[in-house]
Amino acid sequence: MDVLKEKALAYHMMNGVPGKVSVVPSKPCQTAADLGLAYTPGVAKPVLEIAENSEDAYKYTSKGNLVAVISNGTAILGLGDRGALASKPVMEGKGVLFKRFADIDVFDIELNEKDPAKIIEMVKAMEPTFGGVNLEDIKGPECFEIEQKLIEMCDIPIFHDDQHGTAIIATAGLMNASEVVGKKLEDLKVVVNGAGAAGISCSKMFIASGVRPENILMLDSKGVIYKGRQAGMTKEKQEFAVETNKRTLAEAMVKADVFMGLSVADCVTPEMLLSMADDPIVFAMSNPNPEIAYEVAVATRKDLIMATGRSDYPNQINNVLGFPFIFRGALDVRSSKISEGMKMAAAKALAALAKEPIPQVVRKAYGGQDFSFGRNYIVPKPFDPRVIEWEAVAVAKAACEEGLAKKPITDWEAYRKSLVERMAHYWN
Repeated sequence: MDVLKEKALAYHMMNGVPGKVSVVPSKPCQTAADLGLAYTPGVAKPVLEIAENSEDAYKYTSKGNLVAVISNGTAILGLGDRGALASKPVMEGKGVLFKRFADIDVFDIELNEKDPAKIIEMVKAMEPTFGGVNLEDIKGPECFEIEQKLIEMCDIPIFHDDQHGTAIIATAGLMNASEVVGKKLEDLKVVVNGAGAAGISCSKMFIASGVRPENILMLDSKGVIYKGRQAGMTKEKQEFAVETNKRTLAEAMVKADVFMGLSVADCVTPEMLLSMADDPIVFAMSNPNPEIAYEVAVATRKDLIMATGRSDYPNQINNVLGFPFIFRGALDVRSSKISEGMKMAAAKALAALAKEPIPQVVRKAYGGQDFSFGRNYIVPKPFDPRVIEWEAVAVAKAACEEGLAKKPITDWEAYRKSLVERMAHYWN
């Protein structure tokens, strides 16, 4: 019997209501007078205001707190191309997380289309509806083109979470893990197994944080990406081609300080782990089963720092630590984009928060467990209510400093308090 399947399917149709999200009105509509304001004739008044000044859409509609979660289902979290319709449970799930962790409303949109040019056209056409767009589960290399073109064409934040979400959280973890083991980022030798959207983005963020490009060995299904290789190369992979005689994962792992896995389960053997440098840092992100089983890894190396994508092991690299709070900060200052500086601000905020003492509410959420900065706690927990005030503030500040904010904030303490108050009922 598949217990998880039974529980998951029951959850998705709990109380006789299919799915996980619904639309709830935010204004009263109980009387004839209410109806006259919500719709005709009263609705004509904000229509005319917005027609004269498009910025008034943020005053009179939900645009400023509404994000589109858009997918075509070609790369559904570890399940591959299952089609647009099959991606809907995931996109609804993203909507739940946006609302639960950052009080952001979501429309999930599943596009039955694989042509990047057509997807770009469709999303661009929907720009008036939304304050931001979260692209999700779109396979590479198309995802790179789609995101980049939309960033250029749109005046609202466009964010492909599969690329940047893992990268932001993993970068926070790498900063802290390297500090724990006493190694400098610029000295780390890093193996990245997986050259898809997440692997490329993680590598770029690692470099932005201080890792030297020449110290990264990237692999795809054909092996090490080296200069001169022809098979299976894309322009994104070409950027990470290095001069090396190493061709296999086993060869790449020898004396490596860091393994970043964004690939397939069980591709790392205990022998590979033993060949790594002292105090190895292993981020095994394959879901649901990591590149090497947690139990095997910790039994093989006592000096290991290990992170996975799973909640049942220490150091979960969970995208929910990123996208809700990044969009919260971006929306609140009306940023026109989510820049590299805003992403790095998010990573640094998470890294800093992990060093703070843990409040009782976090212990309670995790069954009374205690956490303190170290080998088994390098990133904050998703159910830490402080994440929004640390991360959203950092992201909003970065947007303001970079001149991307159309509604800059000046009183940061008041903004921080407003976030805490906004989310209070979710935590109490």
